[in-house]
Amino acid sequence: MKFFLSAWLMVCVVLTAHGFENTMAERTRACTACHGEQGKAGPDGYYPRLAGKPAGYLYNQLQNFKQGRRHYDLMTRLIDPLSDAYLQDMAQYFSGLKLPYPMPALQAVSASAALLARGQVLAREGDVRTGLPACVACHGDKLTGVAPAVPGLLGLPLDYLNGQLGAWQSGQRRAHAPDCMAQVVQRLTPEDVMAVANYLARQPLPPDASPAPAAQGAVRAKLLSTSETWRCGSAPLAKGQP
Repeated sequence: MKFFLSAWLMVCVVLTAHGFENTMAERTRACTACHGEQGKAGPDGYYPRLAGKPAGYLYNQLQNFKQGRRHYDLMTRLIDPLSDAYLQDMAQYFSGLKLPYPMPALQAVSASAALLARGQVLAREGDVRTGLPACVACHGDKLTGVAPAVPGLLGLPLDYLNGQLGAWQSGQRRAHAPDCMAQVVQRLTPEDVMAVANYLARQPLPPDASPAPAAQGAVRAKLLSTSETWRCGSAPLAKGQP
């Protein structure tokens, strides 16, 4: 931690010497060094896009890194000294950057028509047999997310999607209870994970890739095989919201 703070201090000194402006764009240089200019996404497919994602989702993920529900040491060390109010400001800043998405990258890994068809069914309809809700039930009809706290699933690299679904299944990634995604991924077979990740990674984004407006009440996904409903614990934008 001492080394990290010393290095960050040196960065600040260099920026100041070159005419540092006290703007959020300048203050988030440490974020965009990995996540790409203006948070467009890193070039290697490992660091996801920040620009335009729902502010509540970004804030929750910063808190998840800070509080140990997600694990990446560089992120934890970067945000650990920052206040909740500052993390909220960062989330609001990146959420407000309405930048165009690139076309889906060509995938090095081929996928059969049957695999992609299975992925489409899981994403759009779910699976009645296992009681699996469709991705669109929570992430919006366009799969571009739902305000204020549900992320979009399009525009993400295949490796990132596979990695995050695997992290949910292994418990390396968690959310506030009740943890809907942890329940969802346990109903996915390894083949289903491959199918839905391959399908999502190959889909173009609609002209308007903004998150859908918030529905009334908490985000809920109705299971297809029962009358049960799930309430996701990460849905509130911040503490104190219903």
